[in-house]
Amino acid sequence: MIFESPVVRAEELERVTGWRLKAEGLCREDRCVQFTARDARRIPLADVATALSAPLVHDERHALWALGAESGGHALTTATAPDLELPDVQGRPFRLSSLRGQKVVLVAWASW
Repeated sequence: MIFESPVVRAEELERVTGWRLKAEGLCREDRCVQFTARDARRIPLADVATALSAPLVHDERHALWALGAESGGHALTTATAPDLELPDVQGRPFRLSSLRGQKVVLVAWASW
């Protein structure tokens, strides 16, 4: 859900996200989350993101804000992978950090 400002009106929030500002908080269909807006004309997206446990990302270059889906508090806040160390095909230790600054595709697989 893309926004052009970090502060939105209640009508825009509902139109873009489906979340409606009510006395009970932010509501969508039959579900509400606790939320208090001081001014329905100026709702900070950061406050909405916190209430919904949703990620909020700012693209400075394009002056856009993206509000992600609810995450239950499990959203990634960075695209930095942990520094893994695994054996290479010859059995020598290999650290993911040795590739820092390069584009890397990391594929994980599990049989279950």
